[in-house]
Amino acid sequence: MKKVFTVLLLVSLSLCGCRIKDERELVIDVPHMRTEQDVAKVRSSLLSLRGVHLKTAVFDARSHKVTVRFDSMVVAYKNIEIAIAEAGYDANEIDAVK
Repeated sequence: MKKVFTVLLLVSLSLCGCRIKDERELVIDVPHMRTEQDVAKVRSSLLSLRGVHLKTAVFDARSHKVTVRFDSMVVAYKNIEIAIAEAGYDANEIDAVK
């Protein structure tokens, strides 16, 4: 009985698979992003982050918002906010690093 249970457990675990990707969308409020120069700085702050899809990112200086898709299995949303803060801009609840 123990062997049957063990075999069934192993088979069920192998059929479940592992999550290798978790695509999410994040909207970041960047109140001091007002000009195209600001947009360029914020965009460049995200270049080094693996898992952030900059090709589909929307940088809206008018609404002061950045909408970005990312893979949360590769990068955490806080890392995205911190990268923007390190570029000198408030990002959601994270204060700019000056």
